[in-house]
Amino acid sequence: MRESAFAESIRLARSAGRDLLDLTISNPTLCGFEYDSGSIVAPLSDPRALMYDPDPRGMHSAREAVAGYYSDHGIQVNPDALILTTSTSEGYGYLFRLLCDAGDEVLVAQPSYPLFDFLAELEDVRLRSYPLFYDYGWWIDFAELERSIGSRTRAIVLVHPNNPTGHGTGAEERKRLEGLCLRHRLALIVDEVFLDYPLGAELLRSFADGPHRVTTFVLSGMSKIAGLPQMKVGWIAVFGPEPDRVSALSRLEVIADTFLSMNAPAQLALPRWLEGRGQIQSQILARISQNLKAVRAAGLEPLHTEAGWSAILRLPRVGIGATELLEHGDVIVHPAEFYGLPERESIVVSLIVPSDSFAGAVKKIKDLAG
Repeated sequence: MRESAFAESIRLARSAGRDLLDLTISNPTLCGFEYDSGSIVAPLSDPRALMYDPDPRGMHSAREAVAGYYSDHGIQVNPDALILTTSTSEGYGYLFRLLCDAGDEVLVAQPSYPLFDFLAELEDVRLRSYPLFYDYGWWIDFAELERSIGSRTRAIVLVHPNNPTGHGTGAEERKRLEGLCLRHRLALIVDEVFLDYPLGAELLRSFADGPHRVTTFVLSGMSKIAGLPQMKVGWIAVFGPEPDRVSALSRLEVIADTFLSMNAPAQLALPRWLEGRGQIQSQILARISQNLKAVRAAGLEPLHTEAGWSAILRLPRVGIGATELLEHGDVIVHPAEFYGLPERESIVVSLIVPSDSFAGAVKKIKDLAG
């Protein structure tokens, strides 16, 4: 894969010693949050980790902890409906293998994070996009979504809330999505890694909450839930009418048993990590709120977002985008095309960047683009 021209510009700027303000950092371990390192590391020394007794779905105690996470959301999930993975990326790989033959298609929203392109290519799966459109909020374009369904379409991927738009799928949209899947015999794959980061008072409803009219796979993991991307724990929760649900779980178990990628220390530590998630979530939510205030204080207005760690800024001046902000302001942002946004003057920024740096950067953006 060749380096993009924008990535090359950033690399050259850094090698020249320029002091850059980076508003693309989304790794929470690099953003100055306070972690209780003792509580995080201590359970990794559990002596039971020396015993090798693999379960392709993951240790029952770990799956019970994940079920407890959903119970905190008011949802009852059977631990036997869960498959543990090392990440949501691995979970997508499992599901693409489960649902698709080489050349089959999966539908993914646009704008969206570009990771799906690489995951699909690795599994010989074709991606087709369906649009989200903006009208005082983000909405699924259901007419275009249905037109995108072909004879080789096997699933619809939904990121709830979407990254980077922050679009949360409401009850009416969910009903329409499930109706499409029923009519066309498609599975629904729902990525909920940002579910715990609403930007308003109202919590988002997880797709783990039934009823489930179609086979539904819900993915999440510790990378976002507990701000622990380095601990490599994710999961797939499987729902839907029988016997399709039972068949999907059985076949996923075979895939998981082939790899057995989950390590015992992380599985044993998972209950403690989930119990402690509130400590980091409260810090992240406070940072997001503070940085959104800084955006508005600088005279910039983010597009409406409901949840997540990102904001889309539509710059008021034509001809100013990510390249110009780097060249003239020493500010790194994600360009619109990185996420498939159509407007060149739109940029995407991470809302978990340390607030002092963030405020200085958005002031520079306003000075250049205002």
